[in-house]
Amino acid sequence: MAADHLPIVETQDAVRVWHSEEDTAAFAQTLAHKPALRDAFVELHGDLGAGKTTFVRHLLRALGISGRIKSPTYAVVEPHEAPDGLAIYHFDFYRFSDPQEWEDAGFRDIFAGPGLKLAEWPGNAAGRIPLADLAIKIEAMTDQSRTVHLHANTARGRQLLMGFIE
Repeated sequence: MAADHLPIVETQDAVRVWHSEEDTAAFAQTLAHKPALRDAFVELHGDLGAGKTTFVRHLLRALGISGRIKSPTYAVVEPHEAPDGLAIYHFDFYRFSDPQEWEDAGFRDIFAGPGLKLAEWPGNAAGRIPLADLAIKIEAMTDQSRTVHLHANTARGRQLLMGFIE
C-alpha cells in the first residue's frame, strides 16, 4: 500500500561558475525574479569567505532591499521586508549551539510561516530546520572564481533551478 512507503523525493542538480562578483549578482537577479522564491527555504553552504553573505546581499538587493544589509552572525537572524511585502529571514547558524535558543527565538514559527528563508551554516541547526528547497554550495577557487553547486530537494527547488540546468 502506498501509505506504507515514504514519498519519492526527486532531486536535481546544477553546477555554475561565478568568475566575478558580477556573475554572483547576475545569478541573484535571475533567482529573485522566480515566483517560487517567495516562500522558499534556501540553504547556503561553503567555507568562511566563500561568498555566502555576499550572495545573500546581492539577492536581497535584487528583491528591493535598500540600506545596510548586515550579516546575522551574532544575531542569528536578520529579518527584512521587500517593497512588495515579502518577508525575508536571513539566518546565520555559525555560532548557533543552544537548542533552547531555537524555541526561545521563535525560529520554528518563522520556518512554518510564509516568506523567504535563507540560512548560512545550516548544518549547525540540523534536526531543527526543515528540508531546504534549494541548497547552494559555494566553493572559492584559487583564481578568485567560485564553483557553485545547486541542489534542489523539492518541487519548489526544481522550479528555482529551471533555467540554470543545461
